[in-house]
Amino acid sequence: MTGKQQPDVGDESGGGEGSRLIRVLLADDEHLIRGALAALLALEEDLTIVAEAASGPEAVAMARAHEPDVAVLDLQMPGADGVKVATQLRDALPACRNMIVTSHARPGHLKRALAAGVRGFVPKTASAQQLAEIIRAVHDGVRYVDPELAADAISAGDSPLTAREAELLDLAADGAPVAEIAERASLTSGTVRNYLSAATAKLGAENRHAAARIARERGWL
Repeated sequence: MTGKQQPDVGDESGGGEGSRLIRVLLADDEHLIRGALAALLALEEDLTIVAEAASGPEAVAMARAHEPDVAVLDLQMPGADGVKVATQLRDALPACRNMIVTSHARPGHLKRALAAGVRGFVPKTASAQQLAEIIRAVHDGVRYVDPELAADAISAGDSPLTAREAELLDLAADGAPVAEIAERASLTSGTVRNYLSAATAKLGAENRHAAARIARERGWL
């Protein structure tokens, strides 16, 4: 971790790169937690909260509008989880460093996050001071992964699902019929059934809905 910078807080552009404030986006659907965290991080002289969001789509919109240096994303949000948001921001705002914070991570979540280019993966048990230090490190190009989460991910093994199986199982998770899933995925109903049957068999589930539940519990969706 790097030490705390001492920028000229009177001018965000500063007199050089070292004096520039780190612009942060906070996305969390729990308003009380997000508000408290924003207030605490705002006390840091080198951090400024440029936007807040309560859902995945709102996080993407706020990021596009404000172009933060670091996006701190809750893992589970309405509309799109933090990993999906990070994937969109990686393509839309390549200069933005993305972090995930979570209170209920599974090993599969970490692997998905790393595949999406996430630079930080932090439990919500971290203090505001620790989070501030991690934000600085991530901004400086360092990758930070909570050691306990990393150990769990290494021991858990990889998902048996292909990318297409995981995509269709995710679409099926909320009970959507095959015809609707096929339309959303631009596939035939027969092809969707084949993928879902393969995924269900790999997970040893009774049906596609149970398979989706199992995959989500393991962090594979």
